[in-house]
Amino acid sequence: MSRDLPPLNALRAFEAVARLDGVGRAAAELHVTHGAVSRQLRALEDALGAALFVREGRGLALTPVGQRLYEAAEAGFAPLRGAWADLQRRPAQAPLVLGCPGSVLARWMIPRLDRLARERPALRLHLAANDSAPDAALSGLDAALLIGSPPWPGEWQVHQLAAERIGPVLSPHWPGAAELPALPALAGIALLHTASRPQAWGDWAARAGVDAATLRMGTGFDHLYYLLEAANAGLGIAIAPQPLVAADLAAGRLIAPWGFVETDARWVLCAPRRREDARVEELARWLRGELAEA
Repeated sequence: MSRDLPPLNALRAFEAVARLDGVGRAAAELHVTHGAVSRQLRALEDALGAALFVREGRGLALTPVGQRLYEAAEAGFAPLRGAWADLQRRPAQAPLVLGCPGSVLARWMIPRLDRLARERPALRLHLAANDSAPDAALSGLDAALLIGSPPWPGEWQVHQLAAERIGPVLSPHWPGAAELPALPALAGIALLHTASRPQAWGDWAARAGVDAATLRMGTGFDHLYYLLEAANAGLGIAIAPQPLVAADLAAGRLIAPWGFVETDARWVLCAPRRREDARVEELARWLRGELAEA
């Protein structure tokens, strides 16, 4: 009777030898003797009826049959190792590592951490500023809070939080603020903008009924955080997501004469699809409530 799978202990020994390029190193990783690994290799070759390694100098090289088996074994063991490592992290004891853009972290998440601690004391976060787009594996993160548009990587579980709303904001002390909010007043003004969202003014103009050709870009900033600091300092008119300026508007530090319009982008909380973590759904519910209130 033929097997539908190779002997798994022997396959594990073979994969370790091929990955670590040596019987001795494989034996050390598996906590067995050199001879035990050699016996497992012979058992696998006997079951297969073909050699898996050939001597090459002082080392071993995979045969074509061995190479094919190693590729299949690696494809099986690698995700198993990843899942096992995730399960061993004991998420109830370790903080949830949450990545988000620096501007969102500084202007929205940090002011809410005290309330989060009061309302969700068991939900501990480690916050990581990340202004570049996370990779499909969300490397180094348990979840990421983003403002963006689909399509999303298939490896992600995406929790929709809120639609993005953007609008022009400025200090009430900016020269000319008293003449607003007439839309033509924007024509010819050097507008503040950010390299992290170069299309923001165009998106707003298309939805607000403004001819984008009449808008003139002035000083640019690498990050939204600095853009909003410039607006607060009375340096000009900026474009911003409404939740990030809600506190400034409430305190009267900024005004939004034209209001805010909804874009195609969304606030989302993303997590690896392969990793089940109840804390992510709990955080998503809390974030939805905070965004709705904002």
